[in-house]
Amino acid sequence: MKIDILTLFPNMFTGFLGESIIKRAIDKNIAQINIIDFRKYTPYKNGQVDDYSYGGGAGMVLMCEPIYNALEDIRTKESHVIILAPRGNTFNQQKAIELTNKKHIIIICGHYEGFDERIYSFADEIISIGDYILTGGEVPAMAITDSVVRLLDGTINKESLETESFDSELLDFPVYTKPREFNGMKVPEVLVSGNHKLIDEYRNQERIKMTNLKNK
Repeated sequence: MKIDILTLFPNMFTGFLGESIIKRAIDKNIAQINIIDFRKYTPYKNGQVDDYSYGGGAGMVLMCEPIYNALEDIRTKESHVIILAPRGNTFNQQKAIELTNKKHIIIICGHYEGFDERIYSFADEIISIGDYILTGGEVPAMAITDSVVRLLDGTINKESLETESFDSELLDFPVYTKPREFNGMKVPEVLVSGNHKLIDEYRNQERIKMTNLKNK
């Protein structure tokens, strides 16, 4: 899979691309992730990418031309263009699974007071990661990229993915490791019993319990 992220702040992605599972996916050629500074595509010599809103109002608005020019340069017939904005559908695990079927994803990060309305016509989809305010689209872009890339074949072993939260609409069960007792808190006896049937039953019960508690 190829993922291109259009941003005005490429340095925000340095740690994200160089650590953990994302780095592993890149090193194994499972995912190719490019961070593109769309300021380089502005027609203005001073590097301008935003301006005041017609009709007045606070803040600056991202211009059409830099983003359009960037898309013209990198977009193909296989590209799926995503704009990150509050008006979009809320991202979830099902959407992450759906996006794994795309060969080329382009994610456009907003900033300032948002996009010139005409930019939305360039996108195939608008996505939000929740009802709260962020400085820009860089953190949501990382969240979506992480969520999708970890699902690609070869990134994480399949057994780990099969037991994750949300795949059965239930939260994951609680897990424990050494020591068996810490500050008076003990690992449940069933988990050290060696009886895998009882362990599976216990874990399923705990998933249901935790999901019900969250939904109260």
